[in-house]
Amino acid sequence: MPYARPTLTQIIDRARQDVQDAGLQSADPLLDPSVLLILSYAFAGGSYEHYGYQDYIAKQATPATATGEYAMLWGALKGVFRKDATAAIIAVSFTGVVGTDLPVGTTITTDGNLSFTTMADAKVDATGELSVPATAQGTGAAYNLAAGAAIGISSPIDGINSSGTVSSIVTSGTDQETEDAFKSRYLTRYASPAQGGSESDYVNWAIAVPGVTRAWCGSPGLFGDATVPIYVMMDATNEGNGGFPLGTNGTSSTDPRYTPATQDLLSVANAIQSEKPVTDILIAVAPLPYPVAITLTGLGGISDTMKEDVDGALADLFLRIGTPFGTTVQGSQIAGALNAIPNIPAFSVLAPVGSITVPVGYLPTVAEPTYQ
Repeated sequence: MPYARPTLTQIIDRARQDVQDAGLQSADPLLDPSVLLILSYAFAGGSYEHYGYQDYIAKQATPATATGEYAMLWGALKGVFRKDATAAIIAVSFTGVVGTDLPVGTTITTDGNLSFTTMADAKVDATGELSVPATAQGTGAAYNLAAGAAIGISSPIDGINSSGTVSSIVTSGTDQETEDAFKSRYLTRYASPAQGGSESDYVNWAIAVPGVTRAWCGSPGLFGDATVPIYVMMDATNEGNGGFPLGTNGTSSTDPRYTPATQDLLSVANAIQSEKPVTDILIAVAPLPYPVAITLTGLGGISDTMKEDVDGALADLFLRIGTPFGTTVQGSQIAGALNAIPNIPAFSVLAPVGSITVPVGYLPTVAEPTYQ
């Protein structure tokens, strides 16, 4: 059974009782402010610190409860390391006088003081426009600007309009992995050690890529002989895209046997390329969204806040049950998820009736429910 660590009050009471039981004659050793009373408190405080340190040592001595640098060491023993934050790469466009150059290394900024640096020389083409990739000067998902976002050249250049727009995200930036997520990954590796290319190996390799939060290993040969598909999601990094990774399906840029992936999927394929068996052709795949039509009766008059709670409960349900291998969504599951919302009025699920099956390659997503 677990050891019950005594509280400071309990230790003080024990020390006072020990002094009281010492049998000193013709004196009350616990009169305030007697020396013995003061020493009782001092010794109790020191003893409490010792208990705390021993408790700390016990926690760091096992991978399940270790924290901080000790958790990093336990992960390293299995070759699992905390994912660092990465920088976003975006494509930006400007207008200007035909033939005007925008040099590599030009700093461009947003109204929110996010800075990027152009990665190549660019020239205004015959249509009066130029497009160039730019890398973020910082790391994290905050730099994943949406297409159409305003951006400007920090130091004006003659012949180029200083105000431009973001065309697209080339590669998503990611935040540093949380300690809880890191611990979950290395505990999974302790539970399922590497086996030289098993399904769990591919999932673990994919989850180790910055930004990837969920992964599934598909059926070998799905995209041709020797191919191994790995489906990935980036729920936090690409929240604005429903968590779906950007880019087209494909393999690593160093594997000539299949079409290379692009954008986020290329980052995944390149990261796994050095881990997988040499004979396998890894295909990084983005699941497709499958909006589930839901009709609810009895909730027509609920507030916008309650509607947000409904959307959140449905999103959480689909996150838990969704796989790209053909998810079955039961009407009873939807009702159960919504019943967990505090203070939700009585309701019925009119649609879906019974269950629906999400096709292979798709993940269920929340369509705007119809309220009646």
